[in-house]
Amino acid sequence: MNITIENIILIGSVLLLISIIAGKTSYRFGIPTLLLFLTIGMLAGSDGIGGIYFDNPQIAQFIGVVSLNFILFSGGLDTSWQSVKPVLKEGIALSTLGVLLTAIGLGYFVYLITDFSLYESLLLGAIVSSTDAAAVFSILRGRNLALKKNLRPTLELESGSNDPMAYVLTIAFLSLVQEPEQSIFSIIPLLFLQMSIGGVAGFLFGKLSKIVINKIKLDYEGLYPVLTIALMFITFSATDAIGGNGFLAIYICSVYLGNQNLIHKKTIMRMFDGLAWLMQIVLFLTLGLLVFPSQIIPFIGVGLLISIFLILVARPLAVFIALIPFKMRLKRRFYISWVGLRGAVPIVFATYPLLAGIDKSHAIFNIVFFVSISSVLVQGTTLSIVAKWLNVGLPEKAKPLSPTDQLMVEHPKTLMKEIVVEENSTAIGLKIVDLKFPKNAIIAMIEREGNYLTPNGSTELMARDKLVVLTDKKDVLNEVYASLRMDKA
Repeated sequence: MNITIENIILIGSVLLLISIIAGKTSYRFGIPTLLLFLTIGMLAGSDGIGGIYFDNPQIAQFIGVVSLNFILFSGGLDTSWQSVKPVLKEGIALSTLGVLLTAIGLGYFVYLITDFSLYESLLLGAIVSSTDAAAVFSILRGRNLALKKNLRPTLELESGSNDPMAYVLTIAFLSLVQEPEQSIFSIIPLLFLQMSIGGVAGFLFGKLSKIVINKIKLDYEGLYPVLTIALMFITFSATDAIGGNGFLAIYICSVYLGNQNLIHKKTIMRMFDGLAWLMQIVLFLTLGLLVFPSQIIPFIGVGLLISIFLILVARPLAVFIALIPFKMRLKRRFYISWVGLRGAVPIVFATYPLLAGIDKSHAIFNIVFFVSISSVLVQGTTLSIVAKWLNVGLPEKAKPLSPTDQLMVEHPKTLMKEIVVEENSTAIGLKIVDLKFPKNAIIAMIEREGNYLTPNGSTELMARDKLVVLTDKKDVLNEVYASLRMDKA
C-alpha cells in the first residue's frame, strides 16, 4: 500500500490508536512502550502485514527533528533546577566527554571487526554515542522509577543534553567520510562553535521567551501553548542559522522556562507533556515504517557484536573515565553505565548518511537500527531489576513526586493562610507571575468583592483582595509576605 494524501490521515490515526491501546497493556509484560511503537511501525511497513511502502529518509529525518524538538523541550520544562544543580558537573561530563569516548571506543571496535574505513567506523560510533532522551524520559518517568542520591536527575540531564554532542560528532565525521583528506583535528572548531553558540543562544532565547509569554497578554489561555511552540521552533531554527546547535539551545531554553514563573504555566506543561508523547509515538512509527526488516537480517551478526561491546565495554568505560573527577559509589557508576539507552535519536541521525549518499550508508542505517532495538529491549526492560540488584532504587513508599506530578496535583499543600492585600500595598496592580512567589506555595483562590476567583499568572492583585495561600511549610509564609511587599501579620 502506498501512502497518499487521501489515506494518510486514516492510516496515521489507525496506527496511533493501535499504539495507544497496545501501550496501555505493555507495562504488564515489562515491554517499553517505545519499542512497541517501533514494532507496530515495522509490522505496518512494506515487509510487514500492513504492506505500507515508505522509503523516504528525508521525510523521516524531518519528522525526527520536529519530534526531538518537542521531546527535548518537554523534558527540559519538567527538569527542576534545584535537582539538577548538584549534579550539573557530572551531567556535563557525561554528555560531552562521555559521548566522545563512547563514539571513539565503539568506532575503533567497528573498524577492527568490519571492512569499514576508520572514518566510517567513527561515524557509526558517533551516531549511537548518546543516550536517547525519548527512551530515558519515558521509561524513568512513565514507570516513576525512583533512584537514590541524585541518580535520576543525573540520568535525565545527561540524556537531555548529550544529543547535541552526538549530532555534532555525526556531522563532523560525515564530513570526514565525504572528504577524507581533511584532518580529524579540523572538527574541533566545529565542536566548539556548535556547543558554545547553542548554549548561549538557548539561555538568551529562554530569557526572551519568558518576557514574551508574560507580557504579550493573549485573550485565550489555549493560545499560550501555541505561542510557546512558536518560540521553541524559533529558538531551534535561529540558533541553527547562526551556526549553533539547535538541540542544545531548545533544551537549555526549556530548562530555564521550566524554572521560572510563567503565565498559564500549568496549561503549557500539560500541553507539552501530551505533545511529547504524541511525537514519540509518531517518531517511532515513522522509523518503523522506514526500515525494511529483511534488509537487517544480513547485519544481525555484526550488529549483535556491536551491541554487546557498546553495552558492556564502550559505554561503561566512557562513563567511568568521564566520572573520574567526581566522588560516586561504584554501584551508581555501574547503574549510569547500564542506563545507556539507545532509541529513536540514533536512527534519526543514521538518516544523515543515507541522504548524503555515502557508500556504507545503508549498512550503517541497518546496524544502527538493530543496535537501538537491542538496547531498548535489553536495557529498557531491566532498569528496575538492575536498580534493585545494585541497591540504588528507593522503596515504593519513599518515591518522590516529579516536578510535573507536583504541578498537576491541584492542592498538594497542607498549611492554609488567608492574607488580605491592604489598600496601601505596593503589590496592588502587580500580576501574580511578577510577584516572585515561592515555589512551594500557591495562591489557590482569591476572594474579591464577595466573589471567588481561581487565579492564574496574569491575574492582577487589587486592594482588599483576600488571598487563600497554601504551602507545606510554615517558614515559607515569610517568603510569601515578602513577595507581597508586606510585613508578616
